[in-house]
Amino acid sequence: MNIRKIFAGLLLTLAVSSCIQDEALNVEAAIDDCTGENIQLASIDATHKEIEIYVLDGTDVSQQELNFTLADGATIQADETEAGDQPPYYDFSQRTLRRFTVTSEDGNTTATYVVRINKMELPTHYSFENLRATTPYHVFYLTNESGIMQWASGNPGYELSGMALDETQYPTVQAPIGHSGKCVRLTTRSTGSFGLPLGMPIACGNLFVGSFDVQNAVTAPRQATHFGFPFTKIPQRITGWYKYQKGETFTDENNEVLSGQTDIGDIYAVLYEAETSDYTLDGDLFPLTGGINPNIVLMARIGEQGQQEMKETDEWTYFDLSFEAQNGKTVDPEGLANGKYKLAIAFASSRGGGYFRGAVGSELYIDEVEIICE
Repeated sequence: MNIRKIFAGLLLTLAVSSCIQDEALNVEAAIDDCTGENIQLASIDATHKEIEIYVLDGTDVSQQELNFTLADGATIQADETEAGDQPPYYDFSQRTLRRFTVTSEDGNTTATYVVRINKMELPTHYSFENLRATTPYHVFYLTNESGIMQWASGNPGYELSGMALDETQYPTVQAPIGHSGKCVRLTTRSTGSFGLPLGMPIACGNLFVGSFDVQNAVTAPRQATHFGFPFTKIPQRITGWYKYQKGETFTDENNEVLSGQTDIGDIYAVLYEAETSDYTLDGDLFPLTGGINPNIVLMARIGEQGQQEMKETDEWTYFDLSFEAQNGKTVDPEGLANGKYKLAIAFASSRGGGYFRGAVGSELYIDEVEIICE
C-alpha cells in the first residue's frame, strides 16, 4: 500500500513537473516586424539590433505609428519618452533616432533596438560604393540629399545555411574593381545540407530596392522578399554596366540536373500600382507558369519583349533597357503625384533563383546603374 502511494506520488510529481515545463515562459526578446501608417519600408537588422523605417519626404513624424511584432509574450518600451508619445504612436519630430527595449516574457532577457526614421525620396543613380555593414555580410546603401536607404539582398537568409566562412563568401558582396570605382558581385551559391531537404539547394546572388524578411526565409522565401519604394516620376529607361559568367550545371529546386538548360542572370525594373503604403510586390512577380503580376504598369527587363539579351562576357558591357507598358495599363498622373506607385529594381545572378533554379557558380557584376525619367 505504501509503495503504491509512493509510486502515485512520483507520477503526480512528474505530471506537475511536465506541466510546468510545458508552460515555461518564453525567454526570447526580439522584434520580428514593424508596420504602421505612412511606413513605406522597414528593414530590421537582427544582428546589430537596428531598424530603419522609411517614410516619404515631407511626412509628419510627430505621431508616427509603430506596430511592433514581438516574440511571444514579450513587451516593448521606449527608453526615453517624448511629450507626443501615445503608443503605438511615437514622436520622432525632435529625434529621428530613438531606442526601444524589448523584455522577454519571463523578464530575464532584454534587447535594445535602435529605431531610425528616414525621410526619403528614391534616388535614380546607383554606384555601389557604400557599405552600411561588412559583417557578417555586406549591406549596401544608396544616398541622396534627403537621407540614406539600404539595398536589400538574400544574404540574411543565406546566413542560416552556415556555408559562408567570411563576408566574401556570401551571394551578394562588394567587389573592389568595378566599371568605375567599386561594384556589386552576385554569385549563385550552394546552401549545402541546410537547403537541400527544404527544396532550396541554391541561393542566387541578388540585390534589390525593398526589404527581406528573414523570419520567413525558410517557410515562405518568395513572400519574404518585398520589392519597391514609392516613386513619383515616370521612368523611361534603366541603364548601367554588367559582366556575366554562367555556372556549369543547371539544377532545379530538388537539386536535379536539367539537361539542356543553362543559367542566365537578370536585370529588371518595374513601376507598379500600390494603393496602400504597406503593399509591395513579392518574389512571385514573375511566376514560373508565365505572365507577370497584374499590378505592374511599366517594365524594363533584360532579354524580354525585344530588349537586349544578356550575354556571357568578361568585359564590362553597357545595357540600356526601355520601360514598356504592361497589363494594358497606363500611369495615372494624380496617383503618381500622390505616391500610389512604387518602383522596384533588382539584379540576380540566376534568373530562376527565386524558385531555386540555377547553376552554382553563376556570377553577375553590376555597376553605375541609372533610372532615366521623363
